[in-house]
Amino acid sequence: MELSVLDYSLIIGFFVIVLGIGIYVSKTSGKNTTEYFLSGRNMPWWILGVSMVATTFSTDTPNFVTDIVRKDGVSSNWMWWAFLITGLLTVFVYAKLWRKSNVSTDIEFYELRYGGKPAKFLRGFRAVYLGVVFNVFAMAGVTLAAIKIGGVMLGLQPIETILYAGTITVIFSAIGGFKGVVYTDFLLFFVAMAGAIGAAYYCVNLPEVGGIQNLISHENVADKINIFPDFSNKEILITLIVIPLAVQWWSSWFPGAEPGGGGYIAQRMLAAKDENHAIGATFFFNIMHYALRPWPWILVALASLVVFPDIASIQQAFPNIPADKLGHDLAYSAMLTKLPSGLLGLVLASLVAAYMSTISTHLNWGSSYIVNDFYKQTINKDASERELVNVGRISTVVLMVLSAIFALFLQNASQLFNIIIMFGAGTGLIFILRWFWWRINAWSEISAMVASGVISFLFKLTVVGDILFTHKDLDGTTIEGLMPSYAQFPLVVLITTIIWVAVTFLTQPETEETLFNFYKKIQPGGPGWKKTLADAEEANVEIVTDKQPWNVPSGILAMLVAMIFIYSIMFATGYWIYGDYNYAISLTIVVITSGFILIRLWKKIKANVF
Repeated sequence: MELSVLDYSLIIGFFVIVLGIGIYVSKTSGKNTTEYFLSGRNMPWWILGVSMVATTFSTDTPNFVTDIVRKDGVSSNWMWWAFLITGLLTVFVYAKLWRKSNVSTDIEFYELRYGGKPAKFLRGFRAVYLGVVFNVFAMAGVTLAAIKIGGVMLGLQPIETILYAGTITVIFSAIGGFKGVVYTDFLLFFVAMAGAIGAAYYCVNLPEVGGIQNLISHENVADKINIFPDFSNKEILITLIVIPLAVQWWSSWFPGAEPGGGGYIAQRMLAAKDENHAIGATFFFNIMHYALRPWPWILVALASLVVFPDIASIQQAFPNIPADKLGHDLAYSAMLTKLPSGLLGLVLASLVAAYMSTISTHLNWGSSYIVNDFYKQTINKDASERELVNVGRISTVVLMVLSAIFALFLQNASQLFNIIIMFGAGTGLIFILRWFWWRINAWSEISAMVASGVISFLFKLTVVGDILFTHKDLDGTTIEGLMPSYAQFPLVVLITTIIWVAVTFLTQPETEETLFNFYKKIQPGGPGWKKTLADAEEANVEIVTDKQPWNVPSGILAMLVAMIFIYSIMFATGYWIYGDYNYAISLTIVVITSGFILIRLWKKIKANVF
């Protein structure tokens, strides 16, 4: 595929602007770690919300969506759509708590909530475990997508793609810090959205596809367009609806969708001007992330089934792609090769934007863990701010190199999604409850983290999993186990939960001083702190400073209404696109009604009427 002068101009111009922003903010961002990792805690909701959306608008996401849509249809997206519940719980319950904590990273929270050596160990270990190991996994998935796009659209070798895209990203990330990431995210979001929408419109109207009506009635597509899975198929129903909605959303740790908030979402909440800006940013993110953005990717995925009906057709069209990188996720990049000059340059720039936004966020976020929660705590407690910023910049480069190397050994995005989901299974409930139940201690989290990792390893990568669960052999032969394959995730959650609950009651609770200090700072309220309040009263220690009623129940009600609101937008958008106007109009009415109720409910919450 050949790029025109216009295409090159759009891409080069984009690179120049991004690097210019990084250089422009580098002077202020390098003043200290608060500026480098949180931009002085003075960011408005709208720029933080756009940054969250841009960060999750990564190159691996359209590839991942294409992969699952081509295999199992639009309804397969429920495996990640279910995380909306987690996101909205963060909006209406946890956003203000994070902002109140005033910590520099969500890992620093451990020494606010817990005490003693277990808390110090947990903070340092999680800094490396999440900031390096899991962070490298996530970035490797994004880089793998970039490799596939570079190979299909530009004929680049994997190492070439990594060098071109990774070098520019790591430069502006290292010099610009968090402010550079957020400011460029604002630009990257609009470029990425324009490219995704433009690509979807053009691909659907290719002569081979023939427009939206021909697309959805095509024999390769007609059975893939349903938003909900076939309820008569028990295995699909359990896998795509029951487990994600009943178990997965609250039980599993996943970057960007952590139960109780966390990761780079928490980083942006901590950078907000105040609690209301933190809430506004996360709510805007959830609307854009779930309700509107997936549809351009879904349309390209469906159109690809007409143009490239199977992997063999992709391989035939792109014979230079290595065999270990072939998969249904390549179809997204393959479809983009059909774009005309100008739009092609815009879409390539949008893909570069998506890549840079996600990687730069992960680099800055992971680096903040390494600096604030590992280096400063265990290597050099007396390090100057200048030294810490320099360590942050060095660790940014190291994280980029590690993720690039790991990406060379991966094959597809869904492969990594499943690994991360499994290794975080069973830990999520702790992240939800630790704010509202005094009895949870550092050993609860340590035991859950170890149990989840060990059990997932046994089930996923050893003969134990082969014996327990039905699976497919390398040649595609179905091997019968003692339980169906979909039982694997709930079983990991169940065993992990039993272990950490048992450990919680078998170990000593946190000291009264630790619990008193936490309550006084956060004011979480609720029945889970009754014993702590009674102990404080007995000790004549005043820890209640917020006399307002506990607003978690009203926050959960707002979450449920917002869930109806956002899911209705998502479904209505889909039915408008499909031309199914009866459903579209009905759901649009639900959107307007639930939106009106949500506005009134939010006003009451802010006014503490409940």
